[in-house]
Amino acid sequence: MASASTSQAVAVASAKAPGNRLLILFCFFAIYVIWGSTYLAIRFAIESIPPLFTAGIRHLTAGTILLTWALRKGARPTWAQMRASAVIGFLFFLVGHGSLHWAEQVVPSGLAALLIAIEPIFVFVLSSAAARVWRLNGMLLAGILMGLAGVGVLVGGTALEGGRGMTLGSVAILVGAFSWSLGIIYSRRSKLSGSPLLLSALSLLSGSAMLLITGLLAGEAKGFSFAQVKPKSWVALAYLSLFGSVVAFTAYNWLLEHFSPTLVATHTYVNPVVAVTLGWLYGGEALALRVGIAAAMVVCAVVLVDRGTNKLHGL
Repeated sequence: MASASTSQAVAVASAKAPGNRLLILFCFFAIYVIWGSTYLAIRFAIESIPPLFTAGIRHLTAGTILLTWALRKGARPTWAQMRASAVIGFLFFLVGHGSLHWAEQVVPSGLAALLIAIEPIFVFVLSSAAARVWRLNGMLLAGILMGLAGVGVLVGGTALEGGRGMTLGSVAILVGAFSWSLGIIYSRRSKLSGSPLLLSALSLLSGSAMLLITGLLAGEAKGFSFAQVKPKSWVALAYLSLFGSVVAFTAYNWLLEHFSPTLVATHTYVNPVVAVTLGWLYGGEALALRVGIAAAMVVCAVVLVDRGTNKLHGL
């Protein structure tokens, strides 16, 4: 199902976007597959690096690389862009990624990806609210209801199997997904629009500053030493910085510049497939029947929301 949906999204993208087809395909590959692999990488990184520090260092490294690149290309940020980047950094990285990194201390990476898969439903609701236009059809309604039911199965199961910590972590991930969806809507309306590279650099840097300060306030520096970091965590952090943030996030912002937010958000129904598979193969995460049923419900729900939205727009 994920493969068919991916092909449909890329086909729609290819028909609409400027630029060459290879660039379009690579950008969708980055947000579909590379981002799907980052859930397990986060788990490996936070094994010996505090979660908010992991996210902060990851985005500081990526933001510095991208800002250097942007400045060398002659880009010069304005005060308006920097103010907007602070909002995006807060929504995307402090709340969105901060909650995810923190929650993966107790929530398996595959389950985390499944919870975040609800994001396109949030995007649809927020887009409709921002436009003050509420249009529904059978597919959309069925997708929304099925998505909520799938998340209910996931969160309810964590309460029974993992206790309070797993439930709190699952709720934190849902809050982060909602915040990320708000960031999608805001980024399309902000004055950073038109410069994906600069958008990536400024928002990554502002988000990293917030994450590192919050980590310090939360006491993550207490007892932490870089000498104690495992090689696996260093490798995971490097992968997250270079591929998860520099490559995938730049591709993500480029796609947001050229396509509808609902189409770009379809990465969330491929990411769980990648994340669950990698978590099972390399992370020792069990494939429980409940998770499989909930995964099918969530993925089907997001596909229905995507197709229902396209039907509204005549696509």
